[in-house]
Amino acid sequence: MAITKSVTRAFLLAMLLIGFGQASASETLRLALGYPPGSKADEVMQKYAETVKQYTDGSLSVKVYPMSLLSAAEISDGVRDGIADIGVMYTVYFPAMYPHTNLLNESAMQLLLLDPEKLKGKAAMAFEGAMSEFTLFHCPECLEEYEKQNQVYTANATSISYGLLCTSPVTNEKQLKGKRIRVAGSHWSRWAKHFGATPTSLTINETLEGLSQGVIDCSITSPVELINLGLAEVVTDMTLAIPGGLYAGASAAGFNKNVWQGLTESQRHAILRAGASTTALSPWSSLEQVPQALELAEKEGIKQHAPDPALVKATREFVEQDMNTIVNYYAKNHGVKRGKEMLDSFHDVLVRWVDLVQDVDSPEELEKLYWDEIFSKVDVATYGMK
Repeated sequence: MAITKSVTRAFLLAMLLIGFGQASASETLRLALGYPPGSKADEVMQKYAETVKQYTDGSLSVKVYPMSLLSAAEISDGVRDGIADIGVMYTVYFPAMYPHTNLLNESAMQLLLLDPEKLKGKAAMAFEGAMSEFTLFHCPECLEEYEKQNQVYTANATSISYGLLCTSPVTNEKQLKGKRIRVAGSHWSRWAKHFGATPTSLTINETLEGLSQGVIDCSITSPVELINLGLAEVVTDMTLAIPGGLYAGASAAGFNKNVWQGLTESQRHAILRAGASTTALSPWSSLEQVPQALELAEKEGIKQHAPDPALVKATREFVEQDMNTIVNYYAKNHGVKRGKEMLDSFHDVLVRWVDLVQDVDSPEELEKLYWDEIFSKVDVATYGMK
């Protein structure tokens, strides 16, 4: 149920009056989510709430507010200001606040340049692991971005591979030209412009209306949004092999820093264990949902197209060039000084993760891998405490 602005203001005032912001040993924490109730993202975060309770032996609980407490565009400020204790936050909506995080996220189309046989069904798992590891241990600038927003990064979320969901067939350069396309990052914006389309920035909550009203002709997103965002109501054609890449610039459990610091070390350790679980479940749940999404597409008469091979080739060539463009873009527009060094190092981490996930066959195995290789190595006595 939507919350009016007056109710939200009253709620915030009430929280401030009772000293909101410090977690007690038995606190119920509020988690803001920009997806609707019953969506796969809601299911993942409800599972997160269960794991937090399990791993803290019941000393902490989490209540999930799907698309009610805060919209997707409000979550960063809302967690910063204490309206929510935790948020699933999409950094792409805030380019000036999270430039280093977004630089890494926007390199995701490099997956098109890696071994396709190794990436079958594994791309999101590999990129998720690389993004989480690099953020926590190789990108102090990324952690500083969260700190400046009074947040602590404790888990990541990623989509699966992105394609074109449209209201008309789009399979070649001629059909791309002139199309208005909703994009979720500057790299996809540049891809659209490169082929003569017009990129448009809309939040996830605005996508359905944008397609239904003709504000946009396509959305670059994953097929599971046919279900989660109700896009099956308006999408008529899908070309899933282009442009590729995925979205991984999401803090799946971004903590209000004051709340994090109010937890015990044992609770912070448990939160990171729950974070490993959610980081694993994020891509896994989407991969499991793909057959259901494709079945819905067939039921609704949504046509699935293969892209023109010439467009696929041209897209790969674009990606090769765009790795340098990303560095220059973030240096010029957001003052990122070591962009090339970051992307070179991140590429090595990503290649390592492509190998690490090859034998993963269940979300439990993926969680264990993320925990052993990443989250267990965080020093909870010092992390997020300064």
